[in-house]
Amino acid sequence: QSLYLTHLRHNVSRLASCQCLGQRQVLQNPPSLSIFCSFLFTQVFNDPIHGHIELHPLLVKIIDTPQFQRLRNIKQLGGGYFVFPGASHNRFEHSIGVGHLAGELAKTLKLKQPELDISERDVLCVQIAGLCHDLGHGPFSHLFDGMFNPEADPEHKDWKHEDASLEMFDHLVVANSLAQEMERYGLILPPDLTFIKEMIKPLKIDDAEWPYEGRDENKSFLYEIVSNKQNGIDVDKFDYFARDCHHLGIRNNFDHQRFIMFARVCDVNGRKHICSRDKEVANLYDMFHTRNSLHRRAYQHRVTKSVEIMIKDALLKADQYILTKGSGGTTFCLSKAKTDMEAYTKLTDQMIERILHPCSCSNEFTPSPLEEARMILQRIMSRDLYQFMGETKVCNQGWTGTKTWPRLFWPTYLCISPLKTIYLVVTLDYGMKNKDPINTTYFYTKANPTEAFKISREQVSKLLPVCFAEKILRVYCKNSASLRDAKFCFQSWCHENDFLTEGWVPVSGAMMAPVLT
Repeated sequence: QSLYLTHLRHNVSRLASCQCLGQRQVLQNPPSLSIFCSFLFTQVFNDPIHGHIELHPLLVKIIDTPQFQRLRNIKQLGGGYFVFPGASHNRFEHSIGVGHLAGELAKTLKLKQPELDISERDVLCVQIAGLCHDLGHGPFSHLFDGMFNPEADPEHKDWKHEDASLEMFDHLVVANSLAQEMERYGLILPPDLTFIKEMIKPLKIDDAEWPYEGRDENKSFLYEIVSNKQNGIDVDKFDYFARDCHHLGIRNNFDHQRFIMFARVCDVNGRKHICSRDKEVANLYDMFHTRNSLHRRAYQHRVTKSVEIMIKDALLKADQYILTKGSGGTTFCLSKAKTDMEAYTKLTDQMIERILHPCSCSNEFTPSPLEEARMILQRIMSRDLYQFMGETKVCNQGWTGTKTWPRLFWPTYLCISPLKTIYLVVTLDYGMKNKDPINTTYFYTKANPTEAFKISREQVSKLLPVCFAEKILRVYCKNSASLRDAKFCFQSWCHENDFLTEGWVPVSGAMMAPVLT
């Protein structure tokens, strides 16, 4: 390495001398442009999950943009930080981790299977897609597109953060003039930009005609690295399993490095898929069990959801009063900022600080239009949360509930306003609704590594689940004054309508509610 440094310094000094003299000379055995640029600009990140990781200089240029740096101020677990003190990590470090793992998997396949013809361009595009896959997340991550947006903007209730990720990526490239940098590092535009965006938001194609433009069908496996719509096994999950478990203090039973080591591409009906060794099938079931466990213990935790409902309510109250300047000087409210990436870049978790501590030149005694929103957030800060009344298992998986069905239930003498109660349906599954994701996963054997096949659940173990999804109806009360009566009414309703609920015990052949405290 010292010899290379000496050689590099010598050639750089010679090049500078030639430029000073106005001469043109060809260096003897010059280092390649990629090595030269990589040495000068490659950055090493010390990540608590993956250790020291080295990123391509183009990735560093993308990271050093306002659009990417914005992710430093968006919590990975949304309102979970108010419940789990260690969950202070942000989308910023998760995105870097996904970019790193995407490169590791692509490079492993390239090294082990040269016949796949994976180019350096392919690897770089996969890394960029992993790095930029979460650019479109709004304040408090999934809270923004999953809870706030459907109520604030019903006309676009199906809008998801992946849609914003595509727009934000285009905005990032244009606003920071990165097109020339990308071409400098060997990318071909616009095909590679199309390829990157297709990997950020891929389609579930099954056996349909090839829908992509970025790469041909012979490289279909590249679309399974960052966001795998076929079975959900991708590097995005690999990173957030490890990272979230680390910060939550929950044990992670899945070893993603082992999966990458055994990953192999096989041909299945004329299309190439990433496959795993047959002996790894039980470990993959463990991976999906870990996903379900994280949702049950953290992401869908009853107190986490209470906090997130309150944040959502505060954002709804403040929607029309928090204005953000976008392109051309146009201002947008919270729910409309997603239509303009310049304005959307300014939306982060810091929105609640603007609500809690608004800047105003008006008289301090004048009521602020944000007062209602501020009162809700102050309740969070003082731990006066919406109270959990109870939950019940929903046996009919097609049932979604409505906002009006419980209103007929509450006895009028209790004076419990339906506006004081919130009904939330939580879905816990293995990532593919009620389907077994392993049914769409392919495996190979050591004896025949080129032939892919499926493994049925019965071949693995009789102890595996038969049902892969369940729905839980939860009820919260905004005001704790009538909490005791509200809990009793909810449990009575569950009993009368054959819903299973916590705390019911058989007494003399009947079901009785326990004493509520």
